[in-house]
Amino acid sequence: MHILIVNRSPIPVFGYGGTERVIWDLGRALVQAGHRVSYLVPKGSHCEFASILTLRENVPWEEQVPDGIDIVHFQFNPGTHVAIPHLMTQHGNSRESVALPLNTVFVSRDHARRHGSDSFVYNGLDWSAYGAVDWQRPRSHFHFLGKAAWRVKNVRGAIDIAHDAGVPLAVLGGDRLNLKRGFRFTWSRTVSFHGMVGGIEKIQLLNASRGLIFPVLWHEPFGLAVIESLYFGMPAFATPYGALPEIITPECGALSASRSALAQAVASGRYDQHACHARALSFDAPAMARDYLAIYGRICQGETLHAEPPVLKGEVKHLPWNA
Repeated sequence: MHILIVNRSPIPVFGYGGTERVIWDLGRALVQAGHRVSYLVPKGSHCEFASILTLRENVPWEEQVPDGIDIVHFQFNPGTHVAIPHLMTQHGNSRESVALPLNTVFVSRDHARRHGSDSFVYNGLDWSAYGAVDWQRPRSHFHFLGKAAWRVKNVRGAIDIAHDAGVPLAVLGGDRLNLKRGFRFTWSRTVSFHGMVGGIEKIQLLNASRGLIFPVLWHEPFGLAVIESLYFGMPAFATPYGALPEIITPECGALSASRSALAQAVASGRYDQHACHARALSFDAPAMARDYLAIYGRICQGETLHAEPPVLKGEVKHLPWNA
């Protein structure tokens, strides 16, 4: 099968990444499974295991999809009818009451359910790119991982939890001075900020952490930050929203919408590093590729994933937080 993966951001990942990291690992896993992959992505992209085609905005899809493609896998809503077999992965929370394409796939069971669907594929990563876990390395801090400027990520809550638990916190994905939410400056000396880290710096910070503090205030569609943290043997302390209960099992962390309950869990230190690592390994790129291949086959045989366009139902933000 020849799969064309379409995205509006260049590859490979140069910084924090998200969707770009997932589709890179998906493409590699598909190639390793014996399939051919091409990417239709912005100029400047490169890839050693797949062909690169340059995405041209405002040009009809039929003019951009070459002959010989079996299925097109969009990472965003293509917006118009596409004549050849195709699907779209909805990576984030869509806008309420906005209809999505009939062949939409979501990234967790909860994500699908909230759109009235049962069609989902869990994200997976190529863990070989993260290297071996250094189990002997001293663990000096806890961490927050995400775009701290987004209010729904609740970095303020993570800082409060760390303060209450009496542990240092490293914020990966934010700066001490945040002007995007008015004038916000974090004075605490027990909180360090590392910006939008990626690559080796990110891996080193994760491998020195004792756990992820992740009290998000929205329904998390999946939670790459969680599985990356679990990979390095760290439990996750999070709110019970979105896909997080699907990922964080009791032996791998704690879920609560209460600041005090999460602070107590952080302070307890009773979690098994190797159980956390094993949980992360269950979300790998080969499993993701197998699940997508099953869906590709259904679509290529003429099946439509939904009888009616999926639509987000209910509030995804402003969820309860007992601070």
